[in-house]
Amino acid sequence: MRHMKSGKRLGRNTSHRKAMMRNMVTSFFEHGKITTTDARAKELRKMAEKLITMARRGDLHSRRLVMQVVRDKKVVDKLFDTIAPRYTERPGGYTRIIKLGHRSGDNASLSVIELIEEEFTAKPKKKKTPVKKAAKPVVEEAPAEEAPVEEAPVEEAPAEEAPAEEAPAEEAPAEEAKKD
Repeated sequence: MRHMKSGKRLGRNTSHRKAMMRNMVTSFFEHGKITTTDARAKELRKMAEKLITMARRGDLHSRRLVMQVVRDKKVVDKLFDTIAPRYTERPGGYTRIIKLGHRSGDNASLSVIELIEEEFTAKPKKKKTPVKKAAKPVVEEAPAEEAPVEEAPVEEAPAEEAPAEEAPAEEAPAEEAKKD
């Protein structure tokens, strides 16, 4: 079982898989889009988005961390100088995967992974406070409506009980008077 093991193996050993992903991410940043299988594209997206996020910081430490993965200095310069500044306002989701169909040789499902070019427009956030305020008066009105219904029988009951209580009290002294 592969509990707590993230990522796909892609049918390769560790060193081959790491080398393949380094080459793919280097080509991806160099050309802006590449065609590959669906599984490889999904794994490439994880690595590429982490590298773009590091490049957005733009400091020397993040440049050195990116250089550990992307060994081509020209590609790293392109990533830090042209690609990362495009996504300063975007909170993630820098890539897009488009499924193409199946490869004719081995029927593998193919995809194109590309960098998103559109400008990011933040959606206005809806305020949830008016909905909560509207809900509170409805909750308060429901018990208010039920309260008068419950109060009416409660008011009638003491009115009926009061004469009944008084009657035994009146009878008790009368009975005591008869016994004396």
